[in-house]
Amino acid sequence: MQSDPQILELDVTNVAHGGVFIARHEGRVVFVTDAIPGERVRARVRRQKSSFWEADTLEVLEPSEHRREQVWSAASISRDPAQRAGGAEFGHIDLAHQRSLKETVVTEALARFGGIELPVTVSAVPGDDEAGGLGWRTRVSLQVDGDGRVGPYASGTHTVIEVDDLPLAHAAIAEAMPRHGVPAGTASIDILHTSGGETRVNLREQVRRRGRAPVAPANAPTIIETVGGREFRLAENGFWQVHHGAAQVLTTAVQDAIDADYFDPAAGNLDLYGGVGLLAAAVGDRFGAGTRITSVESSERATVHAGENLAEWIGASAQTARVDAYLSGLFESAGSAERARLAAGTVVLDPPRSGAGKRVIEQLVELDPAQIIYVACDPVALARDLGQLTASGYTLTGVNGFDLFPHTHHVEAVASLVRTGRR
Repeated sequence: MQSDPQILELDVTNVAHGGVFIARHEGRVVFVTDAIPGERVRARVRRQKSSFWEADTLEVLEPSEHRREQVWSAASISRDPAQRAGGAEFGHIDLAHQRSLKETVVTEALARFGGIELPVTVSAVPGDDEAGGLGWRTRVSLQVDGDGRVGPYASGTHTVIEVDDLPLAHAAIAEAMPRHGVPAGTASIDILHTSGGETRVNLREQVRRRGRAPVAPANAPTIIETVGGREFRLAENGFWQVHHGAAQVLTTAVQDAIDADYFDPAAGNLDLYGGVGLLAAAVGDRFGAGTRITSVESSERATVHAGENLAEWIGASAQTARVDAYLSGLFESAGSAERARLAAGTVVLDPPRSGAGKRVIEQLVELDPAQIIYVACDPVALARDLGQLTASGYTLTGVNGFDLFPHTHHVEAVASLVRTGRR
């Protein structure tokens, strides 16, 4: 049985994955929110488990030199933890130090879950420092409670925190946020702002489950996003990078990660979990219109748009399929010549937060491509998959981090691997 909440004084020693920080109490690990390594805080225990406790900072007794005023007043430490808006869990930390902490998270995840010792640098999106890490979100989902209050959930709860501002969001989104008079029956509100300057507000009767990618029905309106002068069509509720600069950053990162000595434009190159073709287009833009590449995506609507977005590449195609099912089909149908083209190929993959997983990694190892470029939004999932790849004969040639989510704990990484001994 869980005991009554306890108030503890804790010395915070490190950062952990998930936006929490590490302290110890009588030898027990305590994961504490709204802290910074090096601080001494007063915290209230929220949950007790057999191997660790979870706690929320109530007061900072000895602040870090990196502590700043929380960028979002709705998430301030001055509020009761149950009334703090979720979504800006690093908003009390200097931006440069946020990136340093994210470097620690990725580096330690690689070591612990992948057996990989490799320092990682996390870089800012150009312009973010000048903007204070604010105004970058182009997509926001807000919740509506039974009393018509609009806002995010408090972290780890389904309590809606009514807010007056959205400092991480593009100014047009903050301006468009409904504050009063939301129609009865509305459960959530999605707001997006396109690169072309269009803002759309959609009221929904059902709450989207956390961690679930948006589903794009066949009749969903279409929007256009522009990256480096290239237009991408997609459903307005389809997946697109949230940071206004993220699509360009990842385009460049993937292009830079591909080793030209291992790349064959005529090979069986693959773009797995390809969405609407952003990264396949990055490959085609670097290596030319004749580049052969197949984009594989489970969403039929996204695949249709990928086909449109990749139409100028004569060797490009888009397939609707689960990645594991598509790879299984390749093994069943590919003859020796096609197998050789696949083995000469480059695979780019950008899986969901849970990672590619053991089965897909086993299939990639069997496919035996010359190089793999892995884009990840979860360092633990990335580390596990990279550990499996390096144990199966691939050499990790680099991991670069990108701070696509300032003032949150999230971090993106791009890893590059080559088949050992292959040239």
